[in-house]
Amino acid sequence: MSLAEISKLPLREKLQIMEAIWEDLRGQADRFEVPQEHRELLDSRRERAATGKAVLRDWDAVKHSIGGK
Repeated sequence: MSLAEISKLPLREKLQIMEAIWEDLRGQADRFEVPQEHRELLDSRRERAATGKAVLRDWDAVKHSIGGK
């Protein structure tokens, strides 16, 4: 299916296709190699959150702060 064909689809159908693709990818996630650099960054962020060194904010608060400055 080409981009031109996809752009002509109704929104509901586009969302159904996206959901199907994400579901398929989710089932294959363990096949993808995560770069060591990404693992280290995630480990670092998890540790900062666990030790209270990171400031965690609610997603709604973050959304409302975007563009407000």
